[in-house]
Amino acid sequence: MTRAQQIRLLPDGRRLHLQDGPIDLIVEARGSETEVRRAHDAATWRFTGLLDELCAELPLLRQPADPVRCRLLGVIARRMHKAVAPFAADGFITPMAAVAGSVAEEILGAMVSGSRLDRAYVNNGGDIALHLAGGEYFTVGLAERPDVSGLLRTMIVHAGDPTRGVATSGRHGRSFSLGIADAVTVLARTASQADAAATVIANAVDLPGHPAIIRRPAHELQPDSDLGARLVTRGVGEISVSEVEQALETGAVCARKWLAAGLIDGAALRLNGRMIVVAAKDVETMNASSPLRKVESTVDA
Repeated sequence: MTRAQQIRLLPDGRRLHLQDGPIDLIVEARGSETEVRRAHDAATWRFTGLLDELCAELPLLRQPADPVRCRLLGVIARRMHKAVAPFAADGFITPMAAVAGSVAEEILGAMVSGSRLDRAYVNNGGDIALHLAGGEYFTVGLAERPDVSGLLRTMIVHAGDPTRGVATSGRHGRSFSLGIADAVTVLARTASQADAAATVIANAVDLPGHPAIIRRPAHELQPDSDLGARLVTRGVGEISVSEVEQALETGAVCARKWLAAGLIDGAALRLNGRMIVVAAKDVETMNASSPLRKVESTVDA
């Protein structure tokens, strides 16, 4: 059966939709009409055949990452390994933890390499690669859950900030999670770094052994999962406010570690209507409906 790519301009006339198998991208660029058209052409050209490149090394991409040695050959595959390698010494992680961010980064790179753009982004299911020039900025919406619409707060990324990648992970996302976070959004220097870190921090938001948490072996739900027999979260029952705080704090400890190491610029962790933010800059409040326990500015922006 032949797989058909989808490449089309959305009805708003501004955003480009690129879809092939599990890769589903929304692309937007700002600049002159000529430069935007050139960027869209570059994105389309690079997107064609990209999934096949990844599939060619899929067995190796699903193996635990070596913190030092990389046996992968493709540009995107090697970027995935580079993003997860700093976390590999601390525990299990595969390059697949950075696949969405790495793909977004690759497409954005193709766009900006041959075009002069004021602002551009590639959104791969919530994992976003950014390009910001001059006085441009990008608003990052923090939702209660990635599968439910509605924003609680925002973080603003300015052109002068180091952040160029945003990613969200958690038990409601597209991928399995070992933790119980509703969502963890991470800002980092690149989309691939943000993707890997969001996975690690979301896994850390947990209450190990709690009877209200339903877990299943990943391979029973998806036979080819890179997580194998590891238990992934499928449901969270009744847990107390103090237990929510405990789980969030465990995740926050993890986030602080990677913030101090310079691997992330900030993280917002959400569980059961509560949020902790560990960041180098403040959160700009849009809606105070969700209790914000803590905003930390532990590193100068």
